[in-house]
Amino acid sequence: MALPPTDINPEMLNKLLDKFGVSSCKYVDMLGFEADYLKTFSKPVSALVLTFPQTPKLEEFRNKKAEEQKGKELNSEVYYLKQTLENSSGLVALIHSIANNKDFVSFANKSSLKNFIDKSAAASPEERGKLLEKNEALLSDYKSVAAEGFVRPDGGDHCNVIVLVPANRHLTELDGHLERPIDHGPLSDSFLENAVNVCKQYTEQAKDEMRFSAVALVKNA
Repeated sequence: MALPPTDINPEMLNKLLDKFGVSSCKYVDMLGFEADYLKTFSKPVSALVLTFPQTPKLEEFRNKKAEEQKGKELNSEVYYLKQTLENSSGLVALIHSIANNKDFVSFANKSSLKNFIDKSAAASPEERGKLLEKNEALLSDYKSVAAEGFVRPDGGDHCNVIVLVPANRHLTELDGHLERPIDHGPLSDSFLENAVNVCKQYTEQAKDEMRFSAVALVKNA
């Protein structure tokens, strides 16, 4: 099963938040990773979504990091979903962002996303992926938003998407295509600074590559 291929940008993600009954937060563009630019963020940041191209060097780097996690104990408080739907990187990134920041956001009484997160809380990552495949409320809203002009004309996913969240005071990297989350250890500074340092590890692997983009989940007020 495949979803419409879409760009991952604040406008689309924020429309999804509204459809899913999530408020008090929004996604904004990250226009750079320089220290001076980071100081312009006056509102708390609780998730960072990085999109990058599928290149052999980046794939090798990503797989090496995943291999280093084998044998480590998984943090049971991290909500992780295996991506089984084609072209669902943006949807999975949003779910990872919100499910690991429930205290940061507000939910409407009949929030479809909160309902999905609560009902899948005790499921395995693989089971969560299957549950998402059958969740008509989320998928219908996603397709509705995609049809508003966010479908990419060039076809399916040509990039990887990771989400960085401060799970249990640990910087945690989530990618629905990997077997498990990547634990980068305890937060040493602000979450944003820690998350940006991981993003820089990826950009260093492809210095001539321009197809990197990032969005941050911030408080509305």
